[in-house]
Amino acid sequence: MDFFNLSLGEILQILQQGKSLEKKELEALANQELIEQKRADVFNITSTNVREVIMERSLLFQSVINDYDKFPLRDDQTLETLWKLWLPLGIKLANKRQNLGRSLVQGILGGQGTGKTTLAKILVLILEKLGYKTISISIDDIYKTYAERQLLQKQDSRLIWRGPPGTHDVSLGIEILDKLRQSENQISDNLIPIPRFNKSLFNGAGDRIEPEIVSKIDIVLFEGWFVGVLPVEERIFDFAPPPIITEADKKFARDMNKQLIEYLPLWENLDNLIVLYPTDYRFSKQWRKQAEQQMIASGKSGMSDDEIEKFVDYFWKALHPELFIKPLIKNPELVDLVIEINSDHSLGNIYYPNY
Repeated sequence: MDFFNLSLGEILQILQQGKSLEKKELEALANQELIEQKRADVFNITSTNVREVIMERSLLFQSVINDYDKFPLRDDQTLETLWKLWLPLGIKLANKRQNLGRSLVQGILGGQGTGKTTLAKILVLILEKLGYKTISISIDDIYKTYAERQLLQKQDSRLIWRGPPGTHDVSLGIEILDKLRQSENQISDNLIPIPRFNKSLFNGAGDRIEPEIVSKIDIVLFEGWFVGVLPVEERIFDFAPPPIITEADKKFARDMNKQLIEYLPLWENLDNLIVLYPTDYRFSKQWRKQAEQQMIASGKSGMSDDEIEKFVDYFWKALHPELFIKPLIKNPELVDLVIEINSDHSLGNIYYPNY
């Protein structure tokens, strides 16, 4: 067998079986790592250290794969994504935490269907294997209560869905992230209540549930569909892309843009920001339709294609990806890593902003 012609998947199957890699297999992996220059730069892989990197990652792979049944996603791309992204990213975050000297707060920004929740759950598992106590928090967890959002909707009838700027308890988020940033350095085991949100309550409107109690957290993963997003110039909305069409649409977009100002102190608690970036933002509709169709096929209730169109359009009217997320991937002062997502959910390029 020509080991240089082995695919990554075939080599990972060898590791999955608990076997050690032979020299030619290691060389094949080394070649694959160095070919993708952008990704190699992100994960500090050079011709000098590539063999050491592969050995470290191989051992971690075999440790993590023992908990494969805990993965929130298991498909034909999972092992390769684990090798090419999740493991090296976990190692990168662990190194950042070690150098920081206090708890690390890592932001993860991604629209619907980009896999931000899956990424966070996998990273928690990997970082635990590396010895770092990690917690994942969604921006959903700091929604205002059901009662508060009902009152908010009476004040602004345009807030028909939970999610847009203004529907979160920003002060609570700031308080929690501030406590978590300091938690690892506290001498005593100060208990920190982490808010949690159940989307199924009140017929899908959702509400807070009992908080999760934690202490001494090393790494916080804070994810959400507009985590880290900044306000843009007002004039941009004069020529906004669809579905921001009518004057009412533009007014809503401008108002949501102003609401983002309230979130800036929350973003200041982020040490870094990763952006999960679809190569075409319109994939979100495609992914949502696929997910809903799968739910319906399994006997569960789900939205029709028309309902999905209206649902996704609503959030694009609030914070359009082309206006709010696209500028971020070009700004190295705000974003430290961009991960492109292809239409089939496979990985695209992984790079630093302005690469």
